[in-house]
Amino acid sequence: MYSKIEITGTIEVKTGMHIGTSDGFAAIGAIDSPVAKDVVSGLPYIPGSTLKGKMRSLLAKMYNEKKFVNSRDEDDERITRLFGTSKSREDSNPKASRLIFSDSVMSNEDELRKKGAQSVTEAKEENSINPLTAIAMPRQIERVIRGAEFPISIIYNVDEEKELLEDMETLSKGFMLLEYDYIGGHGSRGYGKIEIKNISLDCVIGELPEESLNACREILEG
Repeated sequence: MYSKIEITGTIEVKTGMHIGTSDGFAAIGAIDSPVAKDVVSGLPYIPGSTLKGKMRSLLAKMYNEKKFVNSRDEDDERITRLFGTSKSREDSNPKASRLIFSDSVMSNEDELRKKGAQSVTEAKEENSINPLTAIAMPRQIERVIRGAEFPISIIYNVDEEKELLEDMETLSKGFMLLEYDYIGGHGSRGYGKIEIKNISLDCVIGELPEESLNACREILEG
């Protein structure tokens, strides 16, 4: 039976996070590299493509037998099942992604302001040194502040019920890898460390056996 599972949770930013956006004009003294913001609320957001792309690349490092692949279509079958392929492989036809990642707009501005935050972002001064001239090149990078929270919403399309638990194991590994890595830019400088919490799931379209759903919950919530 055709069915969909929604996986929800919360991303909490543990260190300042920078997911950038293009800025065609920057006045003198303005932030050199702003963060991506929702056009309606003006709040920072995590694009679904950022979360999906980062998770896929980390899972590829874990599961791929080859260190380097020519394209993402050559990823391990456990990854292509979840994230899809754009063209036929020798062993399969093109696959649609089983996962749909939603954009995630920051959700706890009021809470942070009650704690004394003047803004939900901060300007981080960075400096790079030209190795030939030793001249410093300062710049300001905007970061989402520590403690910001972003709601997770991921839809999983149940194409093959017999592969459901293995897919949930792969997704659970993806969440774990994200916590031990970073989201956004400048991660090697300490940016973008996150915690993923309050993970839960529900069948929102169609029907699935309750024992299967409970097994999925145990995998993801464990």
